[in-house]
Amino acid sequence: MFETISIDTDARGVATLTLARPEKHNALSAQMIAELTAAAGQLAADDTVRVVVLTGAGKSFCAGGDLGWMREQMHADSATRMREARKLADMLGALDRLPKPLIGRVQGQAFGGGVGLMAVCDVTIGVQGAEFGLTETRLGLIPATIGPYVLARMGQAMARRVFMSARIFDAEEAVTLGLLSRAVAPELLDGAVQAEVTPYLACAPGAVARAKALAQRLGAAIPADAVDHSIAALASTWETQDAQEGVSAFFDRRKPTWQV
Repeated sequence: MFETISIDTDARGVATLTLARPEKHNALSAQMIAELTAAAGQLAADDTVRVVVLTGAGKSFCAGGDLGWMREQMHADSATRMREARKLADMLGALDRLPKPLIGRVQGQAFGGGVGLMAVCDVTIGVQGAEFGLTETRLGLIPATIGPYVLARMGQAMARRVFMSARIFDAEEAVTLGLLSRAVAPELLDGAVQAEVTPYLACAPGAVARAKALAQRLGAAIPADAVDHSIAALASTWETQDAQEGVSAFFDRRKPTWQV
């Protein structure tokens, strides 16, 4: 059914949702975004699924936006850019609202949209040695569509340490920022993830779903107008000279004019 992701559910009702483009470092293509949205709906409706583990195949968790997708956005009109940004926002929203515990198993690096995927997990366990970054501003872009979820996870003060600078940070700093719940040695990753999974298997699934919804309602809820604003902000940023120069320089394998 899926080509860029896979779902494997064990006898306990633990579903592993895997980003399955290891040759592309699990970059988010238009197809992967659509398949993740569909997968979220499928998992939400499946009463046999009690916990979902989100991970990536290969060395990277998710390298952000797919290069082909970025090239298409570079030459698209404003309406198309708005539509594509909306699809990304809808995918993140569907995972964020998933009425099952969503546990991130981050086995490698994550940038841009990959950080957004981490931010919508309820608990995120990552490996020591992995690197992370909101790298959009290097390309003249902004981390817009993922922004509401990143800010909700980190809080504004923490997010502003890494949101605009495109600075790469390690797993230990990701814990300090609130992006990772724990950072463990690679050989301990699966055990740490299972330690998060196991308690849910003793809980009533319906009560877990209601408790998650309540936590989201009582916490810093992400208003729809904030998501709408982030979509418009990303689409308008693509129209800027910075974006045209930054993305062109990236594909031309040269430094953009502002880099010293």
